[in-house]
Amino acid sequence: MKKVELLAPAGNLEKLKMAILYGADAVYLAGKEFGLRTASDNFSFEEMEEGVRFAHERGRKVYLTMNIIPHNEDFNNAEDFLKKAVATGIDAVIVSDPGLFTMVKKTAPQLDIHVSTQANVTNTSTVNFWHSIGASRVVLARELSLKEIREIRAGIPEDMELEAFVHGAMCMSYSGRCLLSNFMTGRNANKGDCAQPCRWKYHLVEEKRPGEYFPIEESERGTFIFNSKDLCMIRHIPELINSGIVSFKIEGRVKSSFYVATVVKAYRDAIDAYYEAKKAGTEFKFNEKWYEEITKVSNRDFTTGFFFGKPNDNDHNYGTSSYLRSYSFIGIIKGYDPENKHIIVEQRNKFNTGDRVEVLPPEGDSFDFVVTRMFDAEGNIIETAPHPQMEVRIPMDELPVHSLLRKSND
Repeated sequence: MKKVELLAPAGNLEKLKMAILYGADAVYLAGKEFGLRTASDNFSFEEMEEGVRFAHERGRKVYLTMNIIPHNEDFNNAEDFLKKAVATGIDAVIVSDPGLFTMVKKTAPQLDIHVSTQANVTNTSTVNFWHSIGASRVVLARELSLKEIREIRAGIPEDMELEAFVHGAMCMSYSGRCLLSNFMTGRNANKGDCAQPCRWKYHLVEEKRPGEYFPIEESERGTFIFNSKDLCMIRHIPELINSGIVSFKIEGRVKSSFYVATVVKAYRDAIDAYYEAKKAGTEFKFNEKWYEEITKVSNRDFTTGFFFGKPNDNDHNYGTSSYLRSYSFIGIIKGYDPENKHIIVEQRNKFNTGDRVEVLPPEGDSFDFVVTRMFDAEGNIIETAPHPQMEVRIPMDELPVHSLLRKSND
């Protein structure tokens, strides 16, 4: 039974590796140009080649985003950029613009082309159009219900794949096509430089009363009229699979390695459990621990977006644009010292002796322990680990390399 693909964001090389180690079937990334996330580190061609090699050695795939809305000058080096990217071994390229699509077909005819959500595909005819000119996959617009997706799936060729976002930040503009950032700050969202003004506080000003700010909705914290909750569909794996979607996409190239690993693992476990139940002929039962894992990374509370109908007031957060952060990511296990029986941790946020720490391994359930003693790299006893990326050694049995350490903020 062929499983759906779990597609994860890779904002840099570490995030790519964590996504794959924690269960992603494929990752999507950008080079230093043409992608829609300039705030992420993105990849040099050397890093891209290393990332592709890491993925392919584990049977996973890498997709390159070239999904900006280009102007004429953007085509000056597009062909050269693509040739260098293809040489790294990428498996597909994601585009939204017909001009870039044509350039890809001409320059790398062997390469699979995925049509970005930025292309705003919302109907069967448009999917069939992209298929007719050589696209192998369409990333559907976020503004579709499951019912509409099933209708599209029924009316397109069998070899045309459908991908959809199932988790992550939601944009208040249609499938991410927004001019608000450009207008307010001069930063072009359609070229990857969004300032996220939809998350800002807004008040009403009457033109003859400059300086007088009237709240649109009464709140001492301000008004966030464009501030959507984050998409989360982990409770609806069967419905997504039965709609005909073949790739479940997670948003978040700007998010942390902790975020990527945690969310990917939760969806991996849920998807695998669904197929195990299917194979055994038993009923799939959702395990709340998968949802609880997701709540341990930063989020704006959750919504199911458009999948079950148009969003309403419950799908926006009018009180604050701040993230919910119930846990802090404090380190990654880098190795083990068998002589002293110490796990070797690379610190990411401050923690102290006496803290109760949770371990999230790439495979298996999370568990916790109390830090009773710890040492620095020279073997000196320390009470606290305050320095970013410092080496910390904790006496305990060996744990899987790349396991994440986190602690509650309560």
